[in-house]
Amino acid sequence: MPDPKRDELRIHAKRAVLVGVLPPDRRAERDTAFDEMTGLIETADAEVVGTLIQVRRRPHAASYIGSGKVEELKLLIESLDADLIVFDANLSPAQGKAIEDATDTVVVDRSEVILDIFATHARTYESKLQVELAQLLYMRPRLKRMWTHLERIEGGIGSGRGPGEKQLETDRRLVDRRIADLKRKIKEVEHRRERQVAGRRDFPTVSLVGYTNAGKSTLMHALTDADVYIADQLFATLDTRTRKWTLPNWGDVLLSDTVGFIRNLPHHLVASFRSTLAEARHADLLLHVVDASHPDVEQQICTVNDVLKDIGVESTDPLLVLNKADAVTDRATVDILRARHPDGVVVSAVRRTGLDKLERAVAERLGEGYLDAEIETGVGNGRLFSWLAEHAEVTGREYVDSRVRLSCRIPRKLAASIDSHDTTVTLLNGHDHETE
Repeated sequence: MPDPKRDELRIHAKRAVLVGVLPPDRRAERDTAFDEMTGLIETADAEVVGTLIQVRRRPHAASYIGSGKVEELKLLIESLDADLIVFDANLSPAQGKAIEDATDTVVVDRSEVILDIFATHARTYESKLQVELAQLLYMRPRLKRMWTHLERIEGGIGSGRGPGEKQLETDRRLVDRRIADLKRKIKEVEHRRERQVAGRRDFPTVSLVGYTNAGKSTLMHALTDADVYIADQLFATLDTRTRKWTLPNWGDVLLSDTVGFIRNLPHHLVASFRSTLAEARHADLLLHVVDASHPDVEQQICTVNDVLKDIGVESTDPLLVLNKADAVTDRATVDILRARHPDGVVVSAVRRTGLDKLERAVAERLGEGYLDAEIETGVGNGRLFSWLAEHAEVTGREYVDSRVRLSCRIPRKLAASIDSHDTTVTLLNGHDHETE
């Protein structure tokens, strides 16, 4: 069976020509159209030595760029001594084969580059399973390309099939078997993660989401002093990390950092990483971290919102965090963003500015999920006092003989779980209940 890790050899340390198609109404973007894809290729440890852009209304069905541009591409490859062609698009198996045959050069598309980066950065058992599954799902419809060199070799007497076709069938069976095995293992991991997330429901949970390289890990380090990996590169973080974050005048919450998103993220990859993104689906609050200095910031915001919708997180109202304020050269850029997103909080995770405003905004948002309550119980009810110390904010105490009346703020989702003997709970913005 073909090894998904072979793709690293297809991209690693290669000299690449980057190819793309722009519709006529985007002709003015020629100079910046490849900025993101160039970053992806460099993250995959290859070098962009040339580019080829074709302006046309829609990609060519057979070769994506048309026969004339394919000939131009072949000449460009020879003149630059390049050994890799990268398309800033997702090619069909037939398109990829046609271009490889015409140029005699390895061709990879956008999804393959992203999968390569994920494979390189995967560190944990879970992320390695998820990446391998996404690679195999991507590879399966492209298996035929790997055995075309055997198509003309005849098989045994009466077989009617050459070794290429036989090998293709064998590989498909092996790939299907491995895909089923990976899905089973990922399901087991997903169940464990769901239990872990459910076990944290006693604490408020906040998840960082955002476009890749928006500064989520840097922000997490600034807020929690957590020892997390930080790098100025795309997809530096693949595994969810959760740390305790102490909010002033509030208490402890759990803050999680998640994998970054990107335009045209391969759908197999999104599906494979559903378990990793469980933290985001179950969080009490999402912090949508944005690189405020990026020229395509609004497009990146839309991309993240679309991916969140794809993984089933569309009813949550994220708090927008306009990060990298220190890198904004024109102050008007921030003013425009704040006008478009009035609830957004401007911060610089690197310089640790604006974090106090972010903490107040998070506390305010989380407070919307809390109830004010008065609890009356016996002064010896240590079990209840311990529970309140861990899960609620006690704002006042009044003692009368052997009784105590507590003024508290309780998580709305936990209010009904107060169940101690000889206790009366009065919810000031809800309903009363007594337990005897």
